[in-house]
Amino acid sequence: MKKPYYLLIFLTIIANNLSAQKGNILINYTVSIIDPEHHTFQMELELKGLDKDTIQLKIPNWTPGYYQFKDYASTIENISAERKDGTAILVEKINKNTWQIIKKVQDAIYIKYNVKAEKQFVVDSFMDATHAYIIPANNFLYPEGYLNNEVQININRGESIKWHNIATGLTLVNSKTSTYRAKNFDFLYDCPILIGNLDELPSFEVKGIPHKFIGYKLGDFDGADLMNRLQKIIEAAVDIFDDIPYNQYTFIGIGPGRGGIEHLNTTTVSFDGNQLTSEESINRTLNFLAHEYFHHYNAKRIRPFELGPFDYENGSKTNQLWIAEGLTVYYEYIISKKSGIIDKQIFFNDLESHINAVESNPGRKHQSLAQASFNTWKDGPFGNLKDEKGKTISYYDKGPIVGLFLDFAIRNATHNEKSLNDVMKTLYWKYYKELNRGFTEAEFQTVCETIAGVSLAKEFEYVYTTKELDYNKYLNYAGLKIEKSSDANGKVALYRIKEIKQPSALQKKIQGAWLQQ
Repeated sequence: MKKPYYLLIFLTIIANNLSAQKGNILINYTVSIIDPEHHTFQMELELKGLDKDTIQLKIPNWTPGYYQFKDYASTIENISAERKDGTAILVEKINKNTWQIIKKVQDAIYIKYNVKAEKQFVVDSFMDATHAYIIPANNFLYPEGYLNNEVQININRGESIKWHNIATGLTLVNSKTSTYRAKNFDFLYDCPILIGNLDELPSFEVKGIPHKFIGYKLGDFDGADLMNRLQKIIEAAVDIFDDIPYNQYTFIGIGPGRGGIEHLNTTTVSFDGNQLTSEESINRTLNFLAHEYFHHYNAKRIRPFELGPFDYENGSKTNQLWIAEGLTVYYEYIISKKSGIIDKQIFFNDLESHINAVESNPGRKHQSLAQASFNTWKDGPFGNLKDEKGKTISYYDKGPIVGLFLDFAIRNATHNEKSLNDVMKTLYWKYYKELNRGFTEAEFQTVCETIAGVSLAKEFEYVYTTKELDYNKYLNYAGLKIEKSSDANGKVALYRIKEIKQPSALQKKIQGAWLQQ
C-alpha cells in the first residue's frame, strides 16, 4: 500500500536527523551578558565531533507557537569561526539565514557572533540594563543535520551584572555555572530564558507537582489571590485529562506588553500586575493564563501532525490551527467556569464575544476555518486586516464556536454520556501517550465521530466551508438560544445567549453537565 505523502515527508525528516546522530558530538553554547545597555548578546558556539567537511549553521525563520515568519537572521552580527589554536576559519553567508563553514580536520571549532536584541515582544529576544529575555530560536544557530542532538547552554553574566535569577524550562545541570541542558533543539527552542532580579509569587502544588509564577516587574497586586484562583484553573484542566506530564510548571512574566507563547513546561506571558484593578481585569488575565496553560495539553502534546518535528526553515503549515488555538480558546472558558472563578453569565459573555466577532466580519463568507489556519502565515492569526480586510477570518473567533457545536452535537447524540472532553482525552492518551505523534485531519474527525457514535459530517462543514453558523440548532441541544438585537444606534447587530423556556429533561441534563463539567 502506497504511503501517504505527508508520512513520507515525516519519515524522511526523521531518517535525516537520526542519520546524523552518531559519534561523540558536542554542541555547547555560551551566552555572555557583558554590556546590556547596548542590547547585544555575545554568543559562542563550540562544535566538536561533527564528521563533516562542510557545516551549515542556520537560524530558524520562526519560533513554534507563533505561526508567522520572523526575521531573526537580521539580528545576527559579526559571525566568525576559529580552531582551538586560534586559527581563523572562513565563514560564508550563503543565504538569508545560513552561514557555511568549510573545514578539513575533525577538531573542535568555535563560532562567535552577536545577537542584537532591541525589540520588546514575546517572540523576540530583548535585553536592556535591567534584564534579559532570550527566545532560543532568535539566539541559537543550529548545525544543519544535528537537530536531534543534545545541547548544552552556559549563561555567563559579567562581573558587573548583578542579576540573580534565571527562569527557564531547560534542565539545570550546574547552578554555580548556570549551565543548562536540552535533549535536542526542539526542546531548546521550546524553552525561553528570562534573566534578571525577578519577583516570585507564592507557589502551589497540584497532585504533588509544583507550579510557580516568576517574572520581571510583576507589579503591585494581590499575588496570593491570583495564585489561588490560578490553582483552581489548573486543577480543573488536570481533572479533564487525569494526568500531569511535567515535573514542574512555571509561568514566566516577561513584563508589560502583549502576547504569550506556550511551551511544554512553561509559558512566557506579557504581564503587568498593576493593571489588576477590578474583577473584570483579573478575569481577563486569568483567561489569558488559562489559555496559555491549556496549550501544554492542546498544541504541545495534543497536536496536529504537522506541528512536530518542526520545519524551522519553511514553517510548519497546517489546516488545524482551529483545533490547536480555537479549541484552546473554548477550553480557557470551560476550565475557568469549571474552576468556579467565573459565573454562568460571564461564561456566556465570553462566548458571545466570539459570536459577535464572527457575525460582524464579512470575511466569514469568503474564508473557511481550515483556510484561515493554513493562511495564518500570510494573513496573521486575526485575519488580514489590511489589503484583504473583510475577506478573512480568525480561527481564534470561529474556532471556539465550532468547538461548542461539536461539544453539543456529541452530548446530544450520546444523551450526554460523552462530550468534547472525551475527544480531547482520547487524542491525548492515544496519539501523545501511546503513539507519540500528532494526528491528521481525518484522524481528528474519526475520533469525534467514534465518540459521538454518529456521523458529524454536517458539523465539519463548518471547518471546510463558509456555510453560515446555525447557532440555534446547537444551542438548543442545551436548552439555549441566540437572541439578536441592535446597538443604541440601531446599526450594529448584537448576539446574546439566552435560556429557552420549558427545556426538556435532556436539554436540562446537557446544560447542567456542560456548565459543571
